[in-house]
Amino acid sequence: MLDQLDVLVTSYAAAWWVPFLVFGLATVDAFFPPLPSESVVIALSAIWAATGEPDLLALGVAAALGAFCGDNVTYTIGRHSPLRRWVSGNPRLERIFDRSGRELAKRGALAILAARYVPVGRTAVNLTAGATRFPRRRFVGLSAVAALTWSGYSIAIGALAGHWVESTPLVGALVGVAGALVIGFAVDTVLNRLVHPRRARA
Repeated sequence: MLDQLDVLVTSYAAAWWVPFLVFGLATVDAFFPPLPSESVVIALSAIWAATGEPDLLALGVAAALGAFCGDNVTYTIGRHSPLRRWVSGNPRLERIFDRSGRELAKRGALAILAARYVPVGRTAVNLTAGATRFPRRRFVGLSAVAALTWSGYSIAIGALAGHWVESTPLVGALVGVAGALVIGFAVDTVLNRLVHPRRARA
């Protein structure tokens, strides 16, 4: 059964449309986190380690471009959304909103780069950056760095897992995805401690 699944997965991994699928997933899951673009990139990289398919450069470029486009679409949604109007008039929400803006102004690079590895956190940070008028030029530069590092990290995790379990590409893909989930949880914990040290201690 596992051998049959391996054959099925590896045959689809070599398809010409795979980079386009990765680009689309990486774009859309920036504002719709349930789409598993990171898991797909890691799984495909693990399959590449065992079979040589898909083309790793095309995969990396598609993932980075999709992540960059998605993050900037999310920023634009936040910038032009009625979020500021919704919170005005509610003192508690206004305080939270203003504090988020100040945190981004002080630690914007850390938040945007680290949140790229935390699916829901990434969406929240990018929406908040747009809504609080975080400088667009700075956001574009940081999101480009975040997209490139995320793409390289996802491919590296998948390739390492694939080499480790080279005989069964599907198992290698699952190991890579599980490892990425653990790393994402760790990044989220560290980010919370750095950005909100008092709350983390509490």
